[in-house]
Amino acid sequence: MNQEDTDQIRQQVRDSYARVAEADNAGEGCGEASGCCGVSDDVAINALISTRLGYSNADLAAVPEGADMGLGCGNPRAIASLRPGEVVVDLGSGGGFDAFLASPEVGATGRVIGIDMTPTMVSKARANAEKGAFSNVEFRLGEIEHLPVADNAADVIISNCVINLSPDKPQVFREAFRVLKPGGRLAISDVVAGTELPEDMRNDPVLYAGCIAGAPLLEDLQAMLQAAGFRDIRIAPKDESREFIKDWAPGRGVEDYVLSAHIEATKPPPPA
Repeated sequence: MNQEDTDQIRQQVRDSYARVAEADNAGEGCGEASGCCGVSDDVAINALISTRLGYSNADLAAVPEGADMGLGCGNPRAIASLRPGEVVVDLGSGGGFDAFLASPEVGATGRVIGIDMTPTMVSKARANAEKGAFSNVEFRLGEIEHLPVADNAADVIISNCVINLSPDKPQVFREAFRVLKPGGRLAISDVVAGTELPEDMRNDPVLYAGCIAGAPLLEDLQAMLQAAGFRDIRIAPKDESREFIKDWAPGRGVEDYVLSAHIEATKPPPPA
């Protein structure tokens, strides 16, 4: 993929999620009946979507209204095992849903940093943080391929159905490795491909922005993580996720190719 193609994909994704944020701010649906764009003008529908992804009703009640937009493909916090005092970086933080849920788990001595490349999403998340008085959460504008975070700064990196949207996934994992402290861990939910997608799906910009066309093959994902330096890699596909993935592109049969997975890995500690 050349630089022009990479830039075009990134801009398509940015524009798509800017529309999601703007629609949610206006109390409307996202206008796109495909992909992980789950935002609806009905709060109850967004709640149903999120509980299908593994969130509890208590989770939904703990965040400011507007933070849960029904986006994502899983619950990365379920595998993150967050502890008080830890620094968490959330890649593609959107309206702040996962960042706000992480906030009480790391406590007053911890910190949560959300990164998103869409200015409208960052503004929305910052407003939600102020509304919910989340003093240990901040949101920064930036691309996940070039994180505005210092080296060795994070204990944990979480992400929910975002890395598949990147046109340069190896660079995302190199950056994640850079900002993690030695011994730090990666805990993400994302979409993976069990088999190669047909060319018409791979080249469909709507399916790319919808978290389908950019899904990496399992073996490619494993290789990217290893090349970045990660160890203790665990990729756990969830067959039951096909039930909600088929709703992302009705009638296209995408559930035959992609599914959600929990992805865990660690940055090796320094030599003894």
